[in-house]
Amino acid sequence: MRRLLIVATLLLLPVSVMAESIDAPTVKAGDSWVYRVTTEHGPQGWAQHEDDFSVEHVDASTIFLSVKPSGSQREPVEQLAGADWSRSRDINGKQQVVNRPFAFPLEVGKKWELKYTEANPNRQHLSETFDTGYSVVGWEDIEVPAGKFKALKIEAEGNWTAVLAPMNQVAAQGVTTASGSAMLVQNNRVTPHTTSGRTYKAFWYVPGVKRFVKSVEEYYSSNGIRSERLTNELVSDKVSS
Repeated sequence: MRRLLIVATLLLLPVSVMAESIDAPTVKAGDSWVYRVTTEHGPQGWAQHEDDFSVEHVDASTIFLSVKPSGSQREPVEQLAGADWSRSRDINGKQQVVNRPFAFPLEVGKKWELKYTEANPNRQHLSETFDTGYSVVGWEDIEVPAGKFKALKIEAEGNWTAVLAPMNQVAAQGVTTASGSAMLVQNNRVTPHTTSGRTYKAFWYVPGVKRFVKSVEEYYSSNGIRSERLTNELVSDKVSS
């Protein structure tokens, strides 16, 4: 009986080995990536271009990048990313993380959340709140312009809410009668109220590439219609070992 238990235990070992944990990448100066970026704006159409990303230097918490359109002679734009490839920006006078696709170490089943509220983000909204839950789904085979990869997929589903700012909406309509033409103007006062929608994101992370090989970010309006989709696909990379 004891021998049977030992054999059964050994048979279970490969399962635990397959539950691989992925540590944060060691990003170095000179690492670079080219991405094909596709932006879709609902019924308004879409646009596509390629961007070059290059690491200038790194420290314990930040990756310093230079970014420019592929083939462009313009000076690159300098961007900052967290050591975990998170994105931050000024929210109400304080730098806050607004996107965290990876929470290292990564392992299948891991979950994390990100929530922030911004006051007066634009003229139309008094405030905006984004609440997103991330989850490591599992390994997938994926093909992008750079080739075929086995990638760890992370999905993020969330909600956004916004408080509309008070404003006047003016509607004009031309009217033709027997005595001539006239323009009717109607002025409506919009009072502050809350509207909401949903978001969806997916990232396919490849340890050897040190970044995602594909990402998709989608935003849905209050009536459930997709208003925007942003897709990044890896075209080529040059990273140190």
